[in-house]
Amino acid sequence: MASIKLTKNELKKQKDDLKQFERYLPTLQLKKQQLQLVIMQVDEELEQKNQEYAAMVNGLDDWVAVFSENSLFAESQKIETLVKPDKVICTDNNIAGVIVPVFRELTFKDISYDVADYPLWVDEALVRMREIAKLRVLRQTLKKQSDLLNRELRLTSQRVNLFEKVKIPETKENIRVIEIYLGDQQTSAVVRGKIAKKKRQVAAV
Repeated sequence: MASIKLTKNELKKQKDDLKQFERYLPTLQLKKQQLQLVIMQVDEELEQKNQEYAAMVNGLDDWVAVFSENSLFAESQKIETLVKPDKVICTDNNIAGVIVPVFRELTFKDISYDVADYPLWVDEALVRMREIAKLRVLRQTLKKQSDLLNRELRLTSQRVNLFEKVKIPETKENIRVIEIYLGDQQTSAVVRGKIAKKKRQVAAV
């Protein structure tokens, strides 16, 4: 415990500090609960999107035969050249005091091609490739949300522990020590006053 002044002014300061700590602690505890709840929701959504992504990628197995035709195209005409992500559009959202990105859209560069150069399955393949790309970016955004929220949760938990286990007990102990000291001083002053009074009475006789 740091050394403290055993004075009335210090006692008032310690009591004011204690009021502030005890007023601030419930706010921190509420924020911690909110963060835990939101993290659980984000992680559940991320797990769901991971499963959707895996299913979508596994679904491409049905396309292996047709995709093999891709190798027959010239390099400049391969299917992957027709799907090029352009911009990731996100908005910022404030969750329990944490600014996190929220995925809105993934845009693609407008690439025109002559349908006569490709078999019929290419249109459907391009739709699937865009869906997979969007889902991949959504997963990345959810992961970033989770990382930011977990970092804030760690900081908030540290503050809660600081107030609960250090600041509040320490301040209460400071108050106890000061009050004991001031009480002793007051008792000593009363005793000294009585002794002085008795001496004056004896001297007056």
